Amino acid sequence: MNPKTKIILTAVLGLAWAGSAVFGARALIKYETQPGKIGQLSSAWPSGSAIEMAKDRPTLVMFAHPQCPCTRASISELAQVMAHVRDKVRAYVFFYTPRETESEWRDSNSRRQAVQIPGVVVLSDFDGAQAARFGAETSGHSFLFDPTGHLIFNGGITASRGHVGDNAGADAIVSLIDKHVAGPAKTFVFGCSIAGRNRNKVPCLK
Repeated sequence: MNPKTKIILTAVLGLAWAGSAVFGARALIKYETQPGKIGQLSSAWPSGSAIEMAKDRPTLVMFAHPQCPCTRASISELAQVMAHVRDKVRAYVFFYTPRETESEWRDSNSRRQAVQIPGVVVLSDFDGAQAARFGAETSGHSFLFDPTGHLIFNGGITASRGHVGDNAGADAIVSLIDKHVAGPAKTFVFGCSIAGRNRNKVPCLK
């Protein structure tokens, strides 16, 4: 191969690599900022819930998929929220759990992480029944109800998939509970599907 041909080939390969890198970066950004689905929501505490709503303070409920890598960021943000408002809210986290394979799903990093948060009760959501009742379809979807059972916030508490840091959802929850200042009533939810049909251990890849 003569030097000129070699230079041209190197340049072409370089351009192809650069184009692939740009395309990959754009695809990653699109994935990270693509919000998940939200089910049918009710403006009040759903009947038939497996948990009791607090009558003397707000109740915070999060639904999560234990094998979703995005969930770890949501749990980290929940820990920050609870550090501000722990004694002023009753908090639950439901982890999606297929009933026939419960033991395989109960031990996950995100679930162990959630158990360590003071003031948070961690429960199994068998086959996603409770998530469906509340209208949660995406891991990290959080709901805040006032003591009368009115839904005052629903959405995610991360700014994008797997992103830890300042975000409107966490700020709104803290404001509603701690400062009694209304924030946005709804934010996007960034995470994997927690619908019962997704029994994959890597739901983000579906």
